[in-house]
Amino acid sequence: MSAPLLFLFVFVYFIILLGVAKITSKNSNNMSFFIGNKNSQWMLVAFGMIGTSLSGVTFVSVPGAVGKDSFHYLQITIGYLIGYLAIAYILLPIYYKLNLTSIYHYLEQRLGFNAYKTGASFFVLSRTLGATARLYLVVKILQVFILDNMGIPFWATTLVILIMILLYTYEGGVKTIVWTDTLQTSGMLLGLIICCIYILNNLHFSFLGSLQVMHAKGLSTVFNNDVNSKTFFLKQIIGGAFITLTMTGMDQEMMQKNISVKTLKDAQKNMITIGFTLMFVISLFLFLGGLINLYAAEHHIQAVGDDLFPTLALFHMPPYISIIFILALISALFPSADGAITALTSSFCIDLLGMQRNIEWEDTKKKKIRQRVHLGFACLFFILVLVFKWIDNKSIIDLLLKIASYTYGPLLGLFAFGILTKRKLQDKWSFLPCILAPLLCLLLDYVQPILLGNFRIGQELLIINGLITFLGLWLISSPNTEKS
Repeated sequence: MSAPLLFLFVFVYFIILLGVAKITSKNSNNMSFFIGNKNSQWMLVAFGMIGTSLSGVTFVSVPGAVGKDSFHYLQITIGYLIGYLAIAYILLPIYYKLNLTSIYHYLEQRLGFNAYKTGASFFVLSRTLGATARLYLVVKILQVFILDNMGIPFWATTLVILIMILLYTYEGGVKTIVWTDTLQTSGMLLGLIICCIYILNNLHFSFLGSLQVMHAKGLSTVFNNDVNSKTFFLKQIIGGAFITLTMTGMDQEMMQKNISVKTLKDAQKNMITIGFTLMFVISLFLFLGGLINLYAAEHHIQAVGDDLFPTLALFHMPPYISIIFILALISALFPSADGAITALTSSFCIDLLGMQRNIEWEDTKKKKIRQRVHLGFACLFFILVLVFKWIDNKSIIDLLLKIASYTYGPLLGLFAFGILTKRKLQDKWSFLPCILAPLLCLLLDYVQPILLGNFRIGQELLIINGLITFLGLWLISSPNTEKS
C-alpha cells in the first residue's frame, strides 16, 4: 500500500470529522464548549469515553506488550472496574450535588482557594504530559511508516495533526467531542475486530484454538503470582483501581464529558457501562496481541513492542488491512488528543484564570480568551511532542503510568483528605505537601533497589504518593470546630 494513498484515506476521514463538527457546533457558546450545556446523552458519552480511555497507546502498546508481559495487563483492567464503581457512587454524587463545571471547585469549597488552584495546576501538568506522550506515539507511527516515504518532516506531521484537532474543536468543545468521539471509537473497535478476524483466518485458527496455542506458548497468562514483580496481581489490581479513580474520577477531561450528562443517575450508568465495556475491549486488545505474536512467529518477522503491530499491518498484511489499521489508529488518536486540549482549555479558563468569577467580562471577551487559550495549548502540545521525540521512550504505556504516578498522586491526596476527613486545612500551605510528595516518591523510586532488594514498586507508587500528600495535609490542618 503506497504512502500517498494511505494519506488520502486519512484526509478523507478528517473531512468527515469536520462535517460532524460543523453540524454539532451550531449555536455553541462557552457552556457548550465546557460541559455541552449539560444536555449530552449518557449512552453517547459512555461509548465515546471508551475511545478517550484507550487512545492510540492502547491500540499499539497493549498488543505489542503481550510478547513480554503476556495478558498481565488484564489485572489492571480488573482494578479499573473497581475504580469506575467508586467514581459512580462516591465522586459523582458530590459533583452533581455541587453542580460543578470544573470538578476542582470541590477542593475550593471543602479545603480552600489555594488547594483548589493546586489541584487544577496538577491536572493541567499531568494531562498535558500524558496527552502529548500519547500523541507522540501515533505521530511517530504515521511518520515512520507513511510520511517519511513522502519526505514530510516529523514537525510538519505534528503541526498538521494539531491544526486538524483545532479545526473541529475550536467552536463546539465538549458539545462536538461527544459526537466525534462516538464516531472515532466505532472506527477503532471496528478496526480491532477486523484485524483479529483476518489473523485468525490466515493462521487457520478458531477462537478457542488460538487461545490454546497462546496458552501453550505462555502468551495468555493473566495473573502474576511473583510478589517481588511490578506486575504482581494484587499490585496491578489495586493500582488499576486507583489509576481509574484519579485519571478518570479526578480528571477534568474525563469528568467534563461525564458531568455534561443530564442527571446523576444517567452519569452513574455511564461509569458502570464504561467499566464493563473497557474490560471486554482491553481483553480483545490482549487477544489481538497474542494473535500478532503468533502471526509474527509464523512468518518469521522480527519486530517487538510498539513496533510489532504497525510493522505487521503495514508491511506484512493485505492493503485493506493497512488502510483499516491507519484509520483505526487515527480513530484512537483523536479522542485522547481533542478531549485533552478541550479539557485543559476549560480548566485553565475556569480554574486558573477565574473566568466564571469575573462578571465584568462580557461573553464575547470570554470566548476570545477561551479561543486563545485553546490555541496556546495546541502550541504547547506541539513543543512537547518534539521533546518526546528527542527522549524517544521505547514503551509509551510504561511512561504514561509513571507520569500518572507522580502527577495524580497529589490530586488523590487532596480529594481523599477532603472526602475522608472533616479537618480544617491551613490553605496557604496546601501546595507544600503536593510538591514534596512527588519528590519523595521520585527519591523512593531511585533508591528502591537498595532499600527493598528484589521487591519492585509498581502501580502502588501512585497510592504512596497520595498517602504522603494526605499525611502532609493532615500535618498542616486542625480539627474543625465549626458546627455543620
